[in-house]
Amino acid sequence: MTKRELSELRSQRWFASDDMRAFAHRQRTQQMGMRREEFMGRPVIGIINTWSEMSPCHAHLRDRAEAVKRGVWQMGGYPVELPAISVGEVMVKPTTMLYRNFLAMECEELLRCHPIDGAVLLGGCDKSTPALLMGAFSMDIPVIFCPAGPMSNGQWRGVKTGAGTHTKKYWDELRAGNITREDWVDLESRMTRSPGTCNTIGTASTMTSIVDAMGMTLSGASSIPAVDSGHTRMASACGSRIVEMVWEDLKPSNILNRDSFLNGLVAYMALGGSTNAAVHLIAMAKRVGVALTLDDMAAMAGKVPVVANVFPSGEYLMEDFYFAGGINALLRKLSRHLNLDRPTVNGRTLGENIASADCWNDEVIRGEDNPVVPLERGKTLEVLRGNLAPNGAVMKSSAANPKFLKHVGPAIVFDDPRTMNRTLDDPDLDITEDTVIVLRNAGPVGAPGMPEWGNLPIPKKLLKQGVRDMVRICDGRMSGTHYGTCILHVSPEAAIGGPLALLRTGDLIDLDVAAATIDMRVSEEELARRRAEWKPSAPIYERSFAALYQRHVSQAHEGCDFDFLTGTQAVPEPPIY
Repeated sequence: MTKRELSELRSQRWFASDDMRAFAHRQRTQQMGMRREEFMGRPVIGIINTWSEMSPCHAHLRDRAEAVKRGVWQMGGYPVELPAISVGEVMVKPTTMLYRNFLAMECEELLRCHPIDGAVLLGGCDKSTPALLMGAFSMDIPVIFCPAGPMSNGQWRGVKTGAGTHTKKYWDELRAGNITREDWVDLESRMTRSPGTCNTIGTASTMTSIVDAMGMTLSGASSIPAVDSGHTRMASACGSRIVEMVWEDLKPSNILNRDSFLNGLVAYMALGGSTNAAVHLIAMAKRVGVALTLDDMAAMAGKVPVVANVFPSGEYLMEDFYFAGGINALLRKLSRHLNLDRPTVNGRTLGENIASADCWNDEVIRGEDNPVVPLERGKTLEVLRGNLAPNGAVMKSSAANPKFLKHVGPAIVFDDPRTMNRTLDDPDLDITEDTVIVLRNAGPVGAPGMPEWGNLPIPKKLLKQGVRDMVRICDGRMSGTHYGTCILHVSPEAAIGGPLALLRTGDLIDLDVAAATIDMRVSEEELARRRAEWKPSAPIYERSFAALYQRHVSQAHEGCDFDFLTGTQAVPEPPIY
């Protein structure tokens, strides 16, 4: 590959000329203690770091940034660390999804307004992966995504415990009276043992694995546990490689096309990944001009079964997956579904990267001949449509109780989670396991931000009867670590007048997963009458980022990106005067 000249690097617009403005740039860089020789004539490498003391998933990224810098210096680059909003799950309210587009904007503008030639993106917790890459795709300079990595295995009283998955399981057992408050307190200090993302196939490992398969990480990087010494070495290797990529001018637009995203879908389905990926992948694809739809995902889900035996669909955790061979071993077993000629950030093709990948535990990483969930039993992603969700809704049938995959039941409808939580535990509530629990106004505009409210609670009196799953419907999302017969991302959402807004308690819901349909048994005449009576709720936000979000966000089936960020139109380089 032809190496670019120094004069072709965008950082040289800031540093190379003899005018007063470039003098000031060099002067102020030396003000920070840098010798002229340490930054002049070198590619400037941005390290976009989402480290935060409010983000335990990213608590180690300060150290990883130092490892990246080592690699950059080794290859003759000049590393500069730039902090960005963390969007770490759990602590950020009302939802990190509200700030995914915020981080995407921040990443793009950090790269644009500074003299950056290439970047290493440090993230991994759910929304940080798509956000950082959406911004980087739009900027289109050489970048490598450096995933935060999953936390160490958890265990409680001899039982493997996965973050998120077992939180929900044991919460139900506590509410059912099967464990004590003392057990619950003991559990909270033992399940999450180290920094890093969830140790299940939640949204974090779903997204980082997909991005790995798409070619935007160093090969296999997504599987390395956060506190493994190999993770630090991988970060350093990212620093070395990005300098080479700058000289090669290897940008996302040179790596990604529709086949790259389809490779990502193979990984997504094989892992039994999070339904959240359906929203993120559509948004990411639009940033590079690739048309990707829910139907593309459903088609791949019909071809590739769940073969990763990892929670919530399986029995193991991400550390076990890593020691079994990780993402590369999984992809090699599924190579017939992949476009192996796609380039990746390390300069080799996907096929070259996985050609020698070995699987060391066929029980953890299975083949298509021995799937964790056979396709006839369930899929990673089902796309449902009907008069309740004309533009689509999604569910993970592989994590649902099979008896609910064809179901008719009366709806009990809630307009907000506070009322729902207060009502469902009323011992006198008229509800059975055949009832369909519905929560609306949880979508992109309604909440706002489409929070993870979709794994709706099962009433306490039913938990005590042994019920652990019911049909549940929401225009919001669900944590990737969770499970159950949950229909999510109903589009269009209730807050903008979607059919979900017209549903009433007592209406019959007809779910038929095999037919890919979700309907309410209400006549068109009655729906028209209800639609004429419907009025939108008064806006909660008159100002703030949330107000901007509500005005410009797209619906779930379109990726929930901002209308003014979607697309591939060129943005001019900043003028320097």
